[in-house]
Amino acid sequence: MSLGGDDGYGGDYEGHEARRGRGAPPEGHLTRTRLPEGDGDPYGPPRRAPGRAKPSRNLITVVGVIVLLLAAIAFVNRGDAKDSDSSGGDTGGGGTEAHPTAPTGERPVNGKNATTDIASGFAKSEQGAQSAAANYAVALASADMTKSDRRHQLVSQIFTSDRVNGLQKKLDRAYSKSFLEKLGLGANGNAGDGMTYVSRAAPIGTKTTTSTDTAATVEVWCTGVFGTAGEGSKNPVANDWFTMTVKLRWVNKDWKVESYSQKDGPAPVNSDNTASTADEIAKAVQQYGGFTYAR
Repeated sequence: MSLGGDDGYGGDYEGHEARRGRGAPPEGHLTRTRLPEGDGDPYGPPRRAPGRAKPSRNLITVVGVIVLLLAAIAFVNRGDAKDSDSSGGDTGGGGTEAHPTAPTGERPVNGKNATTDIASGFAKSEQGAQSAAANYAVALASADMTKSDRRHQLVSQIFTSDRVNGLQKKLDRAYSKSFLEKLGLGANGNAGDGMTYVSRAAPIGTKTTTSTDTAATVEVWCTGVFGTAGEGSKNPVANDWFTMTVKLRWVNKDWKVESYSQKDGPAPVNSDNTASTADEIAKAVQQYGGFTYAR
């Protein structure tokens, strides 16, 4: 997971397909027969036993990890708080009306950074800002943020130069040895033998809330998987839904991050899919690569 907060430096470290509904009935009237208890209604929701189930140990553990990540966010955002909004106001990209995310035929990027493999060279447009925010959100929520060397590379590429030094120091303090141990990781950010640390996000959609020629604020709605896969893991992999708000500035012919923050949701109702084994999750992370995202 990632850390976060809009503190002038942009740290946000929080550490996160709905099941299709039943098919629509055919045109005309439909006769429904209420069956006896236990036989089930083919058009209705599954029956559930009365009473409220006790929370499982896994759920309690996941909640505990989220609390730890929220504490890290608070640490990163502590002190030096200031409003870093340099967007210059809303000049046509604002408002709360959502615009459908659909292919436009425009190339999302001109290339990738050879060191970090993150997309770069975004267009100087509202769509370009949304593409940048989506790709940066994925990087900021990745497992690489737990590793010092990799984290420094990512921050240096993603953020404006005047934010890098201050943010690096805060992140290094936030990702302390004790904090990493609580995530089940060693001091170098690696999982133990037989374990695979998972932190991967996928943007669902983007929305520009403010936009000028040289600045933009973009909200990125994401889902993701976070936790440690392995036999006996105390931090099992779980899914999450969150929205990351990214403030961007046009610098040296590309969009860079000034600051970002993160909040929970919007989250759909959980489906009743059977959870995969830890081995299946670990193999999926190793076998399935990520994407370059575009508006």
